[in-house]
Amino acid sequence: MNSWLTDWANLLLRWAHFIAGIAWIGSSFYFIWLDRALTKPEQPKPGVEGDLWMVHSGGFYQVEKRRPGPGEVPPVLHWFKWEAMLTWITGIALLILVFYLGSAYLLDPNVSTIGRGAALALGIGSIVLSWPIYDGLWRSPLTRRPALASAVSLALLTAVSVVMCRLLSGRAAFMHIGALLGTIMVANVWERILPAQQHMLDATRAGCPADFTLGERAKQRSVHNSYITFPLLFIMLSNHFPATYAGPLNWLVLLLLFVAGAAVRHAMIGRGPGARWALLPAALALAGAMFLSTPQAAVSAPGAGTDGVPSFAAVRLVIAQRCQPCHSLYQTDRTMGPAPAGVTFDTPESIARFAERIRVRAVETRTMPLANKTGMTDDERALLGRWIASGAPLR
Repeated sequence: MNSWLTDWANLLLRWAHFIAGIAWIGSSFYFIWLDRALTKPEQPKPGVEGDLWMVHSGGFYQVEKRRPGPGEVPPVLHWFKWEAMLTWITGIALLILVFYLGSAYLLDPNVSTIGRGAALALGIGSIVLSWPIYDGLWRSPLTRRPALASAVSLALLTAVSVVMCRLLSGRAAFMHIGALLGTIMVANVWERILPAQQHMLDATRAGCPADFTLGERAKQRSVHNSYITFPLLFIMLSNHFPATYAGPLNWLVLLLLFVAGAAVRHAMIGRGPGARWALLPAALALAGAMFLSTPQAAVSAPGAGTDGVPSFAAVRLVIAQRCQPCHSLYQTDRTMGPAPAGVTFDTPESIARFAERIRVRAVETRTMPLANKTGMTDDERALLGRWIASGAPLR
């Protein structure tokens, strides 16, 4: 029953996180695009900086960007804020459910050199401290030199990524970096963007001129959020692609994909034809990440030749001992719920059908068994690799 409830909690949280994220990211990108697409009205209007005609769903819409004067704020004003908060709440809930309440994902015995308590402190501490460090940096005199402040920000992110990837499992490290970035994004919304908007609104309602420089400073944080969005979306998907987080240079793969995502964002909604040049570093960073995540050749078992084809009986014994505790209709380990991803190895045919997946997960990336909880040895991984390379024969 507990496993069943955990599975449903995981599913519903992921679903809610996905929906809230679409609403938040969609509105964020829409408004950044809108700022870029606005044009000056043909007939100047007081307080109107730009407008745009659009057609959608069979209707025509005219959008104006205004600087309202004293007393001009309408009684009904929509705020875009709960999308961000719901995305963060569901994301943190998922992090707790998968990594803090579960015992299998947080540490990798082949990499991690700290205990579970220290890992929890590292993960929680990095999330809690991310906002004050980032906000302090971007409120310091360094903000007068945005390029330098950005370089310092990237250096800090690199340092955190290296530490996380050295001490936690690759998957946990990536997800904690995602939680860290997501916390910065939602704090930007609630601590800097919304208060600035509220101050301007209060001034106009009081019949006073609004200080629109507050809005300009808030927009800087909105732009930061937009650059973080694509890398954060990758992190949300990364648990499905273990090659990105399983290697020894996983921290560098993460940073290269961060650069690629941010550069694509710049090309999409940056101003001027020069923005298209951002696609070049995006392509180079992506190529670098792909190269670094290329699976290495399987290690040959000591004292065993690579020419002989292992017998299927030997292969099945390894699968039964190391994989079937979870991947079976008759599980002996239900920590992960029913057979993860629907993969079972109960018949010779099912083992052969999933041979390619076994090669990627158990032989090359070594992300299975999860945290190597069943103790698969290098010799056994090499044996599986030779069997698959020989065509996965059932004899």
